[in-house]
Amino acid sequence: MLELVIKGSKKYWALIIGLLIVMGIGFGFWLWQLSFGLGITGMSRDVSWGFYIAQFTFLVGVAAGGVMVVLPYYLHDYKAFGRITILGEFLAIAAVIMCLLFIIADLGYPMRALNVLLYPTPGSVLFWDMIVLNVYLLLNIVVGWNVLEAERNGIPYPGWVKVLAIFSIVWAPLIHTVTAYLYCGLPGRGFWLTAILAPRFLASAFAAGPALLILLCLIIRRVTKFDPGREQIQSLAKIVAYAITINVFFFLCEIFVVFYSRIPSHMDHIRYLFFGLHGHGVLVPWMWTSISLMVVAIGLLVVPVTRKNEAVLAVACVAVFIGTWIDKGMGMISGGFVPNPLHHVVEYTPTIPEIIITLGVWATGFFILTLLYKIAVSVKEEVSEV
Repeated sequence: MLELVIKGSKKYWALIIGLLIVMGIGFGFWLWQLSFGLGITGMSRDVSWGFYIAQFTFLVGVAAGGVMVVLPYYLHDYKAFGRITILGEFLAIAAVIMCLLFIIADLGYPMRALNVLLYPTPGSVLFWDMIVLNVYLLLNIVVGWNVLEAERNGIPYPGWVKVLAIFSIVWAPLIHTVTAYLYCGLPGRGFWLTAILAPRFLASAFAAGPALLILLCLIIRRVTKFDPGREQIQSLAKIVAYAITINVFFFLCEIFVVFYSRIPSHMDHIRYLFFGLHGHGVLVPWMWTSISLMVVAIGLLVVPVTRKNEAVLAVACVAVFIGTWIDKGMGMISGGFVPNPLHHVVEYTPTIPEIIITLGVWATGFFILTLLYKIAVSVKEEVSEV
């Protein structure tokens, strides 16, 4: 099936070339970072995780969100999702690869990643995060590829593939739960020290992942002969509606607990994000934008009339994606580091090189996703013509 990636229209090749250019520019800046060090970033002694880990945290959720199409199809035999299950699995593959690339970028020196394998420390959450991410990547590659190949050949997929698919359903929540434990296992960071962090991560994951998948389905319908299906898109939209509502509810629960208990160290993080602290408030407009987008998205998705209008649905999904990206990306990272345990405010903003390297990684992810979707859609078109 790999031969399908070299067959495409001029628009397809223009997209491929454009992504390669952005990847090349990002790679060039990464080489500069490799030579100069992480000093080209905005990170400091007080804020040791920045834009790279923010993207990593968000994309783990996008990857985990793919289970929202895999679970109904394999576990509950919801046949309608059979048309788009492969799209969810391939999206998870691209998202996990981006996660791993952002970890490499954040390490500064990529060979340090081998220390996790050469000197395994089961007592470290990071060790388990490495395991769950790589296993999830492997599961989606094996399951997705074998199911697609069986569909192209017009034969049922092997029974062991369904076993792995069901195993991936159980595994998917682990990748974001373990990632949440990286944060809430740090007792010196009040903003992260909450048992509800993992549920918040999962709720945002089940909103952002399917929201992006809906947008991709709408694009595929417009530029190819394959129609993912209106019923499938609407079913995903309902999932996004419930998930983003639960995500905002969990956040409000956190607000109540923090301010009702009146713990100063916990309140300061929220104050910094939404109102500023000690004259510093670079993230204030971003956080209010995030909350506004998620609230607007809830209104558009919960009401059936607006949800069933696919133009409005696309706007709502963009709002969900951007809103959760801000909240779980920069808000979650900077909110945990600022103020520091001594209640000093040392703000963090990403530098131009950080942003360009980040764009390069995103371009790499969409390059991989484009190739995978080209194969999947081509097979779907072939099968429909038979």
